[in-house]
Amino acid sequence: MGLPIVAIIGRPNVGKSTLVNRLAGEQTAIVHDEPGVTRDRTYLQAYWGDREFQVVDTGGLVFNDDTEFLPLIRQQAMAALTEASAAIFVVNGQTGPNSADEEIAEWLRQQPVPVLLAVNKCESPEQGLIQAAEFWQLGLGEPYPISAIHGNGTGELLDELIQHIPVVTEVEETNEIKIAIVGRPNVGKSSLLNAFVGEERVIVSPISGTTRDAIDTFIEREGQKYRLIDTAGIRKKKSIDYGTEFFSINRAFKAIRRADVVLLVIDALDGVTEQDQKLAGRIIEEGRACVIVVNKWDAVEKDSYTIYDYEKNLEARLHFTEWADTIFVSALTGQRVEKILELVVKANEEHKRRVSTSVINEVLEDAVSWHSPPTTRGGRQGRIYYGTQVSTQPPTIALFVNDAKRFNENYRRYIERQFRQQLGFKGTPIRLLWRSKKVRDAEVGSVNRATRV
Repeated sequence: MGLPIVAIIGRPNVGKSTLVNRLAGEQTAIVHDEPGVTRDRTYLQAYWGDREFQVVDTGGLVFNDDTEFLPLIRQQAMAALTEASAAIFVVNGQTGPNSADEEIAEWLRQQPVPVLLAVNKCESPEQGLIQAAEFWQLGLGEPYPISAIHGNGTGELLDELIQHIPVVTEVEETNEIKIAIVGRPNVGKSSLLNAFVGEERVIVSPISGTTRDAIDTFIEREGQKYRLIDTAGIRKKKSIDYGTEFFSINRAFKAIRRADVVLLVIDALDGVTEQDQKLAGRIIEEGRACVIVVNKWDAVEKDSYTIYDYEKNLEARLHFTEWADTIFVSALTGQRVEKILELVVKANEEHKRRVSTSVINEVLEDAVSWHSPPTTRGGRQGRIYYGTQVSTQPPTIALFVNDAKRFNENYRRYIERQFRQQLGFKGTPIRLLWRSKKVRDAEVGSVNRATRV
């Protein structure tokens, strides 16, 4: 489901972040050295030839030093390699190989992932070959002299890299719907899975943290197959034990990425917490369809206003997921559990739905007639020429305009609301890409040979 991943590995200050920005064609701050899981690594999309992949900076790697956040950074690097198709080991050509490079190289030789050796800071082509030659001693094969800041040599590096990157084809049509069940610890995720299956397939315990891995379970209803992925409970950064739990949470985030639909399970007794909001944001960031499942509804004392008040609170606390269906269930009694699958099927269909260009432009024409694009102080007005859907999962619409900077956030939200009101897309996020009429190739980086959407 997700794009292949390339992990960027190396000791501090060798230019890893610069290389990540170069490959991705963006000048993006790479957050990697802070403690935590939700911002442990930033994945950026990159292209070369007919290959599409993601690059991730793993932070400066240092062995034999357990001060501050260095153990966490090592864990991040290990976690990245477990999901990577290939790795690029970045070294500093100006300083030559040192003991830290040798330790990292020895560790990388034990990994099952193919590793390319990039000798950075080789600005001079002639001198770069000499600088790179020193790194043959690391035993990782041919060293590639590059300059991440100028782009020199990155083409040769990428030509070799894509030999290890699978081609991403159109999503294969399958009858199976992948459902990731996520939420904070002890909200009833495993109980919900067992309610679907009809047996104690997963260990259920009142002790938070029982589920340590992402588990796939298969069920079928009326000819429709579902793959259910139970995951470890996701807690706040400061509450995380950076051992087994760190990797459990990393696998939970991977489960979100490979799911078609995510069930965000909320404890009815606790209500929507800050961590629930962050999980919802993660689901949107990954572009997954979503159903909000309020569990333990049987334990809530009710009157005629209870569900109305609860829905209002959900709307206020999770306003950015107003497009997602919400259902109140009890995994313990089985109340309304089967109806979740009906919402999953609907969300999955909307997630994969494609709308014709003519219909999209009818919506745009109507929206602009009711509310004209904003005008700058200099009297220049934004213009929308046309729109077209460029991809699904999630539905992504490119809007071609005279100048994207003339469209403020309020107007962009207005256009998104018009698409939702006219086209639906219930249960899935949608992405709008505002593309200026004049796009310079230089804006996407010298190593991007395909236009970024």
